[in-house]
Amino acid sequence: MDTVTLDLERQKSAKKYARIRQRLTLLDMGLTLAYLLAWLLFGWGFRLREALSAFTASPYLQVGIFAVVFGGISSLLALPMSYYSGIVLPRRYGQSNQTLRGWVIDQLKSLLISAVFGLLAVEAIYAVLRDNPANWWLWAAGLMLFFTVVMSILAPVVFMPLFNKFKPLGEEHADLAQRLMALAQRARTQVRGVYQFDMSRRTKAANAALTGLGGTRRIILGDTLLNEFTADEIETVLAHELGHHVHKDIPLLIAFDTLVTLAGFWLAGQCLAWGIDVFGFRGAADPAAMPLLALVLIVYGLVTMPLSNGFSRWRERLADSYALEVTGNPAAFVSAMTRLANQNLAEVDPEPWVEFLLYSHPALGKRIRMALDQTRISPPAT
Repeated sequence: MDTVTLDLERQKSAKKYARIRQRLTLLDMGLTLAYLLAWLLFGWGFRLREALSAFTASPYLQVGIFAVVFGGISSLLALPMSYYSGIVLPRRYGQSNQTLRGWVIDQLKSLLISAVFGLLAVEAIYAVLRDNPANWWLWAAGLMLFFTVVMSILAPVVFMPLFNKFKPLGEEHADLAQRLMALAQRARTQVRGVYQFDMSRRTKAANAALTGLGGTRRIILGDTLLNEFTADEIETVLAHELGHHVHKDIPLLIAFDTLVTLAGFWLAGQCLAWGIDVFGFRGAADPAAMPLLALVLIVYGLVTMPLSNGFSRWRERLADSYALEVTGNPAAFVSAMTRLANQNLAEVDPEPWVEFLLYSHPALGKRIRMALDQTRISPPAT
């Protein structure tokens, strides 16, 4: 195997790239909170609710139109930052292959999917708020669990093909497909096949995944991964993904997220009761209270993000250990992580507070050092 070296010049760029994205994340959070507070402090929710009450008596129509206006304005305000972070910044750092037309089409598709499923979720939550105000948070968490499972099942066969073209690996990759299917069999994981997708249409970054649940589960490889990584490196990347299935991480993560969501909805219920007294809402199911509900859930998500990310990093470390054990090829693991750092312009050693708050995976430097510590092989050259 050729020695893969860490590109120090690209690491300098990666640090700058990461800092800019972190600032953009903080700015986006601040603007979102300001937008939600404006709806509460300036009484926009009450004005819109009164206008809708004069238009229709249907609570479903009132909630649906309110959500479209409320969410639509938010999407429009976020568009400039989305353009900068999705087009301008990646192009500046040489990570984007996407055309402006392609980006616009992706945005429209994402908006349509988010609008349909978001509207269904909002209508369902407000239905239980009206019908069972005392225990609505229990029902709401159950509904979110249902949506999560359905989306996981449908993603590889319905939604992901809307954004990328998938095809089985051709004859030139037949040996690799057999290796990966054999790896899945060793992990006692049933998969529908090994597919490649046109990741290079948008980015120079590489990635792979094991997507879907049950009968829709399949291995997918970005063409950027196929073109730049060796078969051994791809095998160790997929072994990591299979480690999640061996360790039952998908149901564990769904259960963990459901518990966090349940606590969030309970807290939102307490805040809605407080809002009835402070702001004068007609009840917890008042559409005018939607900005308060969104504000509470977003702030709660920010506060609990380190907990969720910490849980995720723990499971990722276990999946790394499984990959090292099942492949018996630590050199391939180290070279794969090093190549990911170079190709994806990923910061190898972020500041500890950044990893603690924002990273769902251990930093690449830690993953490389873990493999080196476990196997006592020489570190990658720099």
